[in-house]
Amino acid sequence: MTSSFRSFVIFAEMRTGSNLLEATLNAIRGVTCHGEAFNPYMMGWPDKDELAGVTRDQREADPLPLLRILTDRPGHLPGFRYFHDHDPRVFDAIMQDRRCAKIVLTRNPLDSYVSTRLAWETNQWKLNESETPIPAAITYDGAEFRENVTAIERFQMKVMHWLQVTGQSAFWLGYEDLRDADVMTGLLHWLGRTDIPRVEPASDQVPQNPREMSEKVRNFDQMQADLQTLDPFMLRRIPNFEPRRGPSVPSFSAVEAGRGLLFMPVRGGAGVAVRDWMAGLGAVSGDFTQTSLRQWKRGHPGHRSFSVLRHPLHRAWTAFGQVLSDAPADLRDTLRRLHKVDLPEPVAPDVLDTDEQVRLFGQFLGFLKRNLNGQTTLPTHPTWASQSEVIAGFARFASPDMLIREERLPEDMDLLARTVGLQGVDTAALAPAPLPDHLRDKALIKAARSAYVRDYAAFGFDDPESS
Repeated sequence: MTSSFRSFVIFAEMRTGSNLLEATLNAIRGVTCHGEAFNPYMMGWPDKDELAGVTRDQREADPLPLLRILTDRPGHLPGFRYFHDHDPRVFDAIMQDRRCAKIVLTRNPLDSYVSTRLAWETNQWKLNESETPIPAAITYDGAEFRENVTAIERFQMKVMHWLQVTGQSAFWLGYEDLRDADVMTGLLHWLGRTDIPRVEPASDQVPQNPREMSEKVRNFDQMQADLQTLDPFMLRRIPNFEPRRGPSVPSFSAVEAGRGLLFMPVRGGAGVAVRDWMAGLGAVSGDFTQTSLRQWKRGHPGHRSFSVLRHPLHRAWTAFGQVLSDAPADLRDTLRRLHKVDLPEPVAPDVLDTDEQVRLFGQFLGFLKRNLNGQTTLPTHPTWASQSEVIAGFARFASPDMLIREERLPEDMDLLARTVGLQGVDTAALAPAPLPDHLRDKALIKAARSAYVRDYAAFGFDDPESS
């Protein structure tokens, strides 16, 4: 063996041909594939409760000893098959092991789905040339298929990401490759077995359902109609080039009133008004760490958390006001020279006449669009970052129980207060100030929507009535 690989893993899914690939590999002297070693419902193969001297109970308690046994056999090349729903506790260890060769086997997801459903229907999972296939047809379930495809795509992206960040490469196989002797020979040579001049694919298994799809699916026309609604090329995807944001736990505020309320603020929003309102209810605590916030949560059973969303046009205006009146000199200079925002010397927005406010704000919205699309060298400031990305950052620690739109703050905070045992709380002070009329300009509305595409799509914001 000339390769540094000492083991291998086959990343695959049900009905992708992994049994055939395993049979081909197991026919090679010194190579052993141990089936679905980390399938939670079996030990390698159906009806097995022990593998390599490890029982299911032992694997359930800790799967890593079995992984070490399977991947450390000097002079031998062992491996196993791993699907997206297998034991997640071993995944990181597999990916971190650079001496474990990664083989990725894929198949048309619709073919895999139909084949899997047929196998469940007939209980015929493998077929050799002496056996007779059981005729059957399935009923296509669109929701089930989409859920299955999503899970598999998510797993494949996870594998690819790990390969990229660790600088590893994989051997990629398609279902059709498995009966190609040249490809199988190339795989064995890549694994280091160059002493094998040629590999013939296993011949003890034959295709189970070589019929046309229309013969295998009862509601074929319905399936075709449903598949037209899918977007395999992600044409409707909204690109996101913003940096991932963290949970921002130190910015959270909690009030002890009732069973406890936790405010998770979005910068550039209604933070000051909400904190002032909370202070009227009782003692407010903040400056949390993740540890101290977990302690607070445990000490306040029945608490509720919330965040407030501001309309993107209003939020961009708030950010512009801060830049106009209080931005550092180097930021102001960069916005003027590189991004064509004609900022005057520091001044409050209302000092300028309305036409000038509209003109400068339009330029700033153009900068925001480029900045949020990763087209500027300036970092994305939390004050103008997409609210959808800020909320996603919160979720890396804990998701808020309630997302409140600022225009509904009084009504929704009254409801939320009652859920923690607070009755008759005055929320009138939470009513937001109206958006200045001159910001209802059609061009500004269009520019805000263009800059904050993801927020408009994620939260369903309406356009203000234009002037």
